[in-house]
Amino acid sequence: MPRPVFNEERCKGCELCTVACPHKIVVLADRFNSKGYRPATCVDETKCVGCALCARTCPDIVIEIHKDKGE
Repeated sequence: MPRPVFNEERCKGCELCTVACPHKIVVLADRFNSKGYRPATCVDETKCVGCALCARTCPDIVIEIHKDKGE
């Protein structure tokens, strides 16, 4: 099962990934990172299909799509 992994400390909260996600499961977190930005996060990893649109849209390359072994 694919899952998005975010480097929250590098995220600037630009929201491009939230717009790109076709399932609308990528949102800005309710917390702040050490630089004062609300980082992107995934609210329901079970709905992630691994399309990587969020990762490809991110200008700061803070998102990776991890897949479990055997997929």
